[in-house]
Amino acid sequence: MKSLIIGILILAVAVFAVLPPGTVGFGLGWGQDVLTFLRGGFPVIAMFIGIIALFIGIADIKDRAEARREEAVDHEEADSKD
Repeated sequence: MKSLIIGILILAVAVFAVLPPGTVGFGLGWGQDVLTFLRGGFPVIAMFIGIIALFIGIADIKDRAEARREEAVDHEEADSKD
């Protein structure tokens, strides 16, 4: 319950900081600064997501190759028992 209340308060403060005081009548007017930050941070975040996706893809390929090797060994063992 505490975390829900704290989350709502932090969200309200963030909205207050972004609202333009001239239009709404209250707020800090940091909207343009937030947009500038997002524009600058987006390429960096996109690169990190791309790198993570690349590592996940490589790990998936390795896991599939390992599963194929284990399946081949299992078939060989089954054939040798017959």
